[in-house]
Amino acid sequence: MKQWIFALLLGLVAMAPAQARDDHKTYPLSDFFAREDVQNRLGNDVKFYFGDQSHPAIASRLGEYQSNKKTNAFNKTDQEACEWALLSAMLSLRDRAVSLGADAVVNITSNYRNTPFSSQSEYMCGAGNIIAGVTMKGEAVKFD
Repeated sequence: MKQWIFALLLGLVAMAPAQARDDHKTYPLSDFFAREDVQNRLGNDVKFYFGDQSHPAIASRLGEYQSNKKTNAFNKTDQEACEWALLSAMLSLRDRAVSLGADAVVNITSNYRNTPFSSQSEYMCGAGNIIAGVTMKGEAVKFD
């Protein structure tokens, strides 16, 4: 009888939920844009300007857009998972800009879990045990 109770208690302890992790991390955009697969997938039709990065004069503003993307982080480093989620978000921003006839997306900021983060050189990502995610916000524009 004691062995049965011990086995039951051991099983309950093993089934206890693991501590969930949701670290808000920043990573360099230079690492992301240096990847050949990123350059190939994003193409050159739409330019991207992060934070308060300078850009050509704007002829028309076509609207702000936000993209929230998640990815499986299993068996990836936090940075690998975050870059994968960022690629999905950037493709979404690009596709929205193309559909509006925009030349660029400007004022791109991270907004993960409604925590604004603006930088010309970094983005914010939420990295967890099994999921990583980014939220990127930017404005589609047409230049002069």
